[in-house]
Order: sequence, then C-alpha cells, then structure tokens
Amino acid sequence: MTHPPLVWELSIALIAAMLLFDYFFHTRTAHVPTVAEAARWSAAYVGVALLFGAAVFVVGGTELGIQYFAGYLTEKALSVDNVFVFLVILSSFKVPREDQQKALLIGIVIALLARSAFIFVGATLIEHFAWVFYIFGVILLLTAGHMLAPEEHRHGDEQDSTVLRLTRALLPTTGSYDGDRLFTVQDGQRRMTPMVAVIVALGLTDILFALDSIPAIFGLTDDVFIVFTATAFSLLGLRQLFFLVEGLLERLLYLSYGLSAILAFIGVKLVLHALHENNVPLINEGEPVNVIEISPMQSLVVIVGILAVTVLMSLLSPKGKAKTAVSRLRRRLAAYRELGDDATPEEREAAYAELRSAEEAVRALPAEHRALIRERQTLGEMLADAHGRHAARSE
Repeated sequence: MTHPPLVWELSIALIAAMLLFDYFFHTRTAHVPTVAEAARWSAAYVGVALLFGAAVFVVGGTELGIQYFAGYLTEKALSVDNVFVFLVILSSFKVPREDQQKALLIGIVIALLARSAFIFVGATLIEHFAWVFYIFGVILLLTAGHMLAPEEHRHGDEQDSTVLRLTRALLPTTGSYDGDRLFTVQDGQRRMTPMVAVIVALGLTDILFALDSIPAIFGLTDDVFIVFTATAFSLLGLRQLFFLVEGLLERLLYLSYGLSAILAFIGVKLVLHALHENNVPLINEGEPVNVIEISPMQSLVVIVGILAVTVLMSLLSPKGKAKTAVSRLRRRLAAYRELGDDATPEEREAAYAELRSAEEAVRALPAEHRALIRERQTLGEMLADAHGRHAARSE
C-alpha cells in the first residue's frame, strides 16, 4: 500500500523531533536517571507510540491499525532482550553510569538508520521475489530455536566479544573517559575517547539484532510505512527502557521462551504465506499451495497472549523472585565499591546499609535458590572485601 508523501513527512518529522527532544533535554546533562524518571519517560514514549497507532486506525483503517500494533508489540518485546547485551557492552567498556545515556541515544540513532536501510532493502526484495518469505521464515524458526538454548549460550560471549574486539581494534582511543565527550585533547592532540567505541559497539550489536527483528515484523505486515514506524517507535524509548528494566531483567525469567514462541509463530506464518504465494518451481510445480493464512487480528491476539503468559509466569515464579534479590545485591555491591575517596561518611553509611539489607534478603532465600547463584565464590569474596573495607574505615 502506498501512502501520501505528507504522511511520511509528518511521521519522520515526529520521530526526528522526539530524538532531538531526548538529546537536548535529557542526555546533554550527564546524570543517572532514577527508576521513577525512567518510568515516567518510558510511559511517555509508549503513550506517543499508542497515540500514533490510534491515528493509524483512524486514518488508515482497522487492518493497518492492527498490523501496526502487532508489529510494535513484537519489536518492543524483542528490544527488551536487546537490553541484556547493552548491559554487557557498557560493563565491558566500564562506562560511568552517569555517562551511559548519551552513548545509548547515539547508538540507537545509528541502529535506526541502519534498520531503515534494511527495511527498504527487504521491501524491495519481497516486492520482486516472493520466495524471500521462505528465507525470512527459516531465519525466524532458527532464531526461535536458538533462544531456547541456555542463557549463557544464547547470550554467549562469542558474538558479543567479536563485536567488542573488532570495535577496539578499529577504533584506537584514549585510555580514559572525559565525561560523555566523544573527543578530547591529549598531549596536544585531538583524540577519540572510549565513548566512540562504545557507541559503535552498541550500533553494530543492534544491527545484528535487526537480522531477526526485521524479518519478524515483515512476517506481520508487508506495508513499508507500518514496518518503519513500528520499528522506529519501538527503538525511540529504548534508552529509557534500559534504565527502567536493567534491574528487572533477571525477574523476567521466561522472557526468552516467550520471545521464542513469538518468533516461531511468525516464522510459521511467513512459511504459510510463502506457500500461499508460491512461485518456486521445486514446490508444487511453481503453483500456489492451498494453505490457511493467519490474519493480522489473529497474530495480534497470539502475540498479546504469549507476552501476558510470559510476564505472569515470571512474576509469580519463586525462582524469579530469588533472581531479583541476587540482582539487587549485585547492584548494591557495585554501588558501594564504586564510592570514591571523596564520598562523605553519610553517603558511605547509606550505601553500606543498602548493601547489608540486600545481603540479608539473599541469605533468607531457600538453599536451592542460593545454589543457583552464578559465580558464588567471586560474589562472596567481593562481599567480604566490602565488609573489610567498611570495618577499616569505621575504626
């Protein structure tokens, strides 16, 4: 379906305005967003995306509106999984928390530009070669199977470390950050800071994720305008989502299973559509195959249902609650260890009290849940070191 140029122009102007607003009013001043701040702005970005979807319903009709919301929900769910890798990258480069916002925003802009290119290339291929749906379907089915692998393999170090090693090798930078600046002057020369490498790594990683997410949304609609806007709005709130859910990721215990089910469903839908439009000589002598087609409304209902079941199972799981407690302990420990010599006694005591509270919560967990803690010995040694430091400072 073609859309008037004015619709494209207004939509792109809205997306650009939101990015500029995010940059000038949020990321220019380095700070660590509170959970409340992240929640407010994440809700605001979701609200804008929903209002846009309502406008699509009114102007474009029911079918386009359903396709938009199905695509937006799928891309948003997949973006939550992206946050895990963002955490790995920011931790690997040791980016100060107050400087992470700018890196995330610029990395998201890079990803948005790259995904836009993928979308138009994908649309061109689909328009001229119906068999591309077979390829997209197989990609999603393979990805769905990969997401069922254990977490350490699914988020394995191999792919992440390849991106990190490549980025570090191609972008020689200074040894330290200069706030959130991309360039600094060192020994009289203008040089890149590690922030440049961080941004490139974030952008490259999100491009890799696009190899899964773009076929997924094309499985729900082949309308380029819907694909582009649903993808763009799902990315726009990703920075706020990062600071909102980074402490809740381990609580979403069954997220990978839910995403796997969604991708498998869309993969099957794509294969069925490819069979329905078949012109490959090796299949049914190049004639269309009489198979069922899954409607946009059915797709939306299935996606919403899978996400609802996934979230409820995660929230009600005792194992999920245990992982939340351990995650909170790790954050409190990291916050205490990051305190500098300039920290006041009051700040140090407050951080230590939060650490002790988180530690007691973990010790109160059932033994079978404590046994699941990764790197228990290292965590224990770090806690002992923190207690020793605090005792020495208190003498």
